[in-house]
Amino acid sequence: MKIAVLGLGEAGSIYAAGFAATGATVTAYDPAEPPLPDGVTAAASIGDAVRDADLVISLATAAQAVRVAADSAAHLASSAVFADLNAASPHRKAEIAAALGDAANRCADVAVIGSVPQFGARTALIASGPAADAVAAKFRLLGAEVDAIGGSPGDASRRKMLRTVFMKGLGAVITEAVDAGAAAGESEWVRTQIATTLVGGDRTLDRLDRGTRKHAERRAHESQDAADLLASLGVTPVVTTAVADRHRALSLDAPRDLTALLNAFAEIPAAAIGDARDRMGVVASRVRSMWPGAHIAGRALPVLCRPGDNKGIHQALAVAGPGDVLVVDGGGDPSRALIGELIAHRAINRGVRGMIIDGAVRDVDALAEAGFPVWAVGTSPAGPYKNGPYRVGEDVAVGGVAVHRGDIVVADADGAIVVPVAEAHRTLAGARAVLEDESSRHQRILSERPA
Repeated sequence: MKIAVLGLGEAGSIYAAGFAATGATVTAYDPAEPPLPDGVTAAASIGDAVRDADLVISLATAAQAVRVAADSAAHLASSAVFADLNAASPHRKAEIAAALGDAANRCADVAVIGSVPQFGARTALIASGPAADAVAAKFRLLGAEVDAIGGSPGDASRRKMLRTVFMKGLGAVITEAVDAGAAAGESEWVRTQIATTLVGGDRTLDRLDRGTRKHAERRAHESQDAADLLASLGVTPVVTTAVADRHRALSLDAPRDLTALLNAFAEIPAAAIGDARDRMGVVASRVRSMWPGAHIAGRALPVLCRPGDNKGIHQALAVAGPGDVLVVDGGGDPSRALIGELIAHRAINRGVRGMIIDGAVRDVDALAEAGFPVWAVGTSPAGPYKNGPYRVGEDVAVGGVAVHRGDIVVADADGAIVVPVAEAHRTLAGARAVLEDESSRHQRILSERPA
């Protein structure tokens, strides 16, 4: 029996070695040319790898899976079966099958149910699609338990996505709890609470914690696919979306704490963030910077004030802390200023980074001199009332945007934008990509300018 393995990452290497140990002829192709497992021969191309193979295993990542299937199609033997083991959405699995053309009826969607590094080639699998039974028989030679469910490509992955909701969520919450314990100086106590709850105790805790961090980027994509599946089923993926964002936060280039996250956003123009968020969350332009050059990035502390009354702002300053930005729903009233110089200095003393006010302010020259960034609908010399009612920390709407406590607020000369905290890392990555693309286009435009 000849086996072709496309992709020699961690899982690909384990399966290649597993089949080689059964006496099968195993050929592998990976453009990165990683070390070959014992008994495995390298191929110079996808075509060379799959030619005359009885089983082709694709582990080339979800992003490359459709292209790999298309490149394999012309070289598949008439009796070969194609097993796609990439972690991908049901929709992507259907695209992979379609890319095989005439060989689509010899395709199986194979979902890996468990940790391949932990259980090796014996890891449990689910196989669906026309070739589910044939592929299952070959993987059972490795000692793997394979549930061949028939159906269509994508059905096995759908089950894996449903499992992802729990398993990736568990890993994500463990990493967050471990980080919180470390930040509070209570690492051992937190670890004990988790370990005594898990089957396998500390060993399971460490495996889930390390595995989640190590594979954060890939698992972010898997969790997002799971969230998309839940949405398509009519189940609101509140927790699963947050799990995807937690994995993004654990990826190598993501800021590790709140201060680092806010500092990263401080380097991004509001316009780029708006582009990354499909222009969502942009505060109405009537709320504008009160002095030139102002720029902030901070954590939202929402405040609801009765128009012309600032008692809520006074109460908010009593609970505000470093990194906060007061986001004040003042009803858009321009007739009375809700803050001035004295409140600004109190805010500075608390570490407040600035304010976004759907209302008026005064003492603008003094605000600029103090370097305290404020966005508001305008100015008025008339001072506020201080009677209430008010709300602090509850959701508000400012400039047509809903704001929750802890959301990320960025504002500059172009205006203000609010980023839901659950989308912060995704938005940051998207905004950086926007800036990179704009820089490239800018250089190209300049190069085309007549001398």
